[in-house]
Amino acid sequence: MSSAAPRRRAERPARERQQRREGRERKPLRQRAATVGESRLPVSVWAVVVLAGVGCLVAAMVPVGPEELAGAGSVAVAGAFAWALAARTGGRPILFGVLAVACGIGVLVADEDALRTGAAVMTCVISAVLGVVATVPARRFVGAARECVVAILIAAVGALATAGFAPTIDLLRFEYVTLVLALAGAFGVVYRLGAGFHGLGRRGVATVLIGAVVLAVTLAYAELLRRYGTPGLVDNLLDGVRWSREHLGAFPRPIETVLGVPALVWGTHMRARRRQGWWVCAFGAAATTPVANSLMNPTISLSEVGLSVTYGLVIGLVIGYVVVRLDLLLTGPRGRRARQAEEEAAARPEPARTSALL
Repeated sequence: MSSAAPRRRAERPARERQQRREGRERKPLRQRAATVGESRLPVSVWAVVVLAGVGCLVAAMVPVGPEELAGAGSVAVAGAFAWALAARTGGRPILFGVLAVACGIGVLVADEDALRTGAAVMTCVISAVLGVVATVPARRFVGAARECVVAILIAAVGALATAGFAPTIDLLRFEYVTLVLALAGAFGVVYRLGAGFHGLGRRGVATVLIGAVVLAVTLAYAELLRRYGTPGLVDNLLDGVRWSREHLGAFPRPIETVLGVPALVWGTHMRARRRQGWWVCAFGAAATTPVANSLMNPTISLSEVGLSVTYGLVIGLVIGYVVVRLDLLLTGPRGRRARQAEEEAAARPEPARTSALL
């Protein structure tokens, strides 16, 4: 007994030294992983993946190369966008990125119409929501216009990936489903960013109600006109659309023009001052979703789609500018110097574009 006890006491320091050594080895690994995560490497890799996916999609549209390029590009973009959305909203980017890629590969291997349609819906919705949450606050209208362009460009890349899955769809149903899901996703994220409904305040409640009314009226009017409109009224409206398409090359998407882009302009401008601006930005999904599903209509050429999105963006920026000026006129300080001082002081902190919001 006396000879065994010293051996046990001698084993304890050796075991403790081994545990401390393993802890020192694990700690640098975690530190290195955190350092890599905070560097520009993940963003650079993400950009390379997106550019490679876009290259594959463009090559498939030309067409150049094998037929599999479209599917490969769509999977790459969908995985990269899922990673970015999870990273931006404080989720698990690696998990969701890998899951999106795995689902995309499974869809391509199975080659079923229902699965391709589901993948297209998922890609469209992720692109639309990412376009909204990728924006940053803007103190001036010029910055807000820049954020709208960023959101539209992200949604445009998503449109290529959505079309790359070659879904079999009913166009009207696809547009409604993606719009509803994108709005639900955007408001779900904003609910967390805006500290729940109690963070709205009177101003936020009024803003959300106005946006909801505009959205409902726009959709209801279009649906009622499609189903119950008189032939004369429908013909007059269609004549205007035909004139625009013949003389201007395209007709802007109404929901993008009237609601989506102005909401992004006003919302990003408001976010530099109050967090309630996120609730306004959520309606920006009404701009990014029509862009993300814009290539689903086979009767419209690519050039017409581009012009339609551009016209909607430009007209929406004009409407957004008017809304911002009215907001400043009603709630902002009086006088030019006071307004300039207010712009300089509008610096509500938010994480950078490539950082997590939560």
